[in-house]
Order: sequence, then C-alpha cells, then structure tokens
Amino acid sequence: MLQQKLIQDLKDAMKAGNADKVGVLRMLNAALQNQAIAKGKDAVLTDEEVMQVLLREAKKRKESVEAFEKGGRPELAEKEKSELALLEVYLPKQMSRGEVVAAVEKVLAGLADKSNQGLVMKAVMAELKGKADGKMISGVVREKLG
Repeated sequence: MLQQKLIQDLKDAMKAGNADKVGVLRMLNAALQNQAIAKGKDAVLTDEEVMQVLLREAKKRKESVEAFEKGGRPELAEKEKSELALLEVYLPKQMSRGEVVAAVEKVLAGLADKSNQGLVMKAVMAELKGKADGKMISGVVREKLG
C-alpha cells in the first residue's frame, strides 16, 4: 500500500537524518491523516485517495513556485521546488505534451459532440487523471477545439 510505503520512507529518512525529506513526508502524512478524518472514523485510505492527496500537495508546491518567482523570492521558490521533487518520487510519471496531444485527439475522435469544451475536458480528465498536468491538458483541449 502506498501509505505504508510513505510511512516506511519517513522512518528511513528519520534514521538517515535527512531533515528536508522528513519535513515533507511529515507534512504529507498529516495531509493523509486529515483526509482519513474527513472520510470518517477509523477510515483507511485507498491508494487512489492517497494519490489524490499527493497530487493536491504537488499542485500546491507548483503554484507556490510560480507565486514566489513572480514575487521575486527565488530562495523560497527553490525550497518549494525541492519539496516538489521529493513528492514527485511518489507520483506516476507525468505525460509529455506530445503524449497529451495524442490522448486528447483519441478522446475527441470518440466523442459525438466536440463543441462543448466542458464535456471534452471531462472525458479527457477521466482518461488522464493523475498522468498529466491539468493546465497542460486544458491548453491542448482549447488548442484542438479552437
């Protein structure tokens, strides 16, 4: 189970004295516990739910990097980038833009109504959830429909 791997990696990082990794994994563990509490008493998260939390935390880091770079704080952006790198170890490999374009074209070929961007996005996101960045997918869909 993915959550057990995260806990074991936290223990290993603590033993190795890797403070950065310990901090990120503790934050992630807290987010997972919050998700379990929100789910209900004595709830156990599935690997899919753990992956959703991982994706949400990675997205927060990406947004923080952009904000810090725009705000002229490169040292804070670097800290967020290093945290993001530690989180990406647990995420599935992200698709390249070319792979996303091919997947969007495949989904578009199977849809009868290609005029509604919302419906197209829903179909594409169902296919690519967790495999590619939502902003990139949205951009490719807009490009193909426009």
